[in-house]
Amino acid sequence: MLNYAGTPPLVAMAETDSRQLIAAELRSLIARIEISMRLIDAAMTSKDMEPDDVTSSADLGSSDIVVLDDVTPLFATASAALNTCRAELGHALEKLSESGNPA
Repeated sequence: MLNYAGTPPLVAMAETDSRQLIAAELRSLIARIEISMRLIDAAMTSKDMEPDDVTSSADLGSSDIVVLDDVTPLFATASAALNTCRAELGHALEKLSESGNPA
């Protein structure tokens, strides 16, 4: 976790410096979100997610048995939310970059 105790208030910084600090923080958040998304993707595709003790329908002599995975939808929802956050942070970073360019 970052320690901002020694960071001067943004109002005391030059506009360019404060914009650079904000942009760096946005890039850091985007990178952390991308790491989380990769971890979720890995968890969804890992062998650990497959039930080991579930008997297949062939073993039971029936094709009417369906095994429901109650974890994947939660991961998919979390991944979608993170993707939305990542897109919004990217948009904020883009707007911040545009505001630094003189019109």
